[in-house]
Amino acid sequence: MSLRDDIEERLRIEFAPEDLEVGDDSRHHIGHAGAKGGGHYTVLIVAEGFRGHSLLDRHRLVYDALAPLRQNIHALSIRALAPGEI
Repeated sequence: MSLRDDIEERLRIEFAPEDLEVGDDSRHHIGHAGAKGGGHYTVLIVAEGFRGHSLLDRHRLVYDALAPLRQNIHALSIRALAPGEI
């Protein structure tokens, strides 16, 4: 299982999202210093659990869910929405 798959699985378990897209952008960063310390990922997640939370809180919730994987993630772009916010 790839790290992208692990990220997706953890987010599905934690948030039961209505929509989830996890992109691995690591190939775009090959050769720069940060590429050696982990991958670059983009997350779009739409889940009821984000309703009523600030943007910062939503990001913290995602980071907390991914805590066991963070040593392998160099960069993470997050778009976390409640249903209807798209």
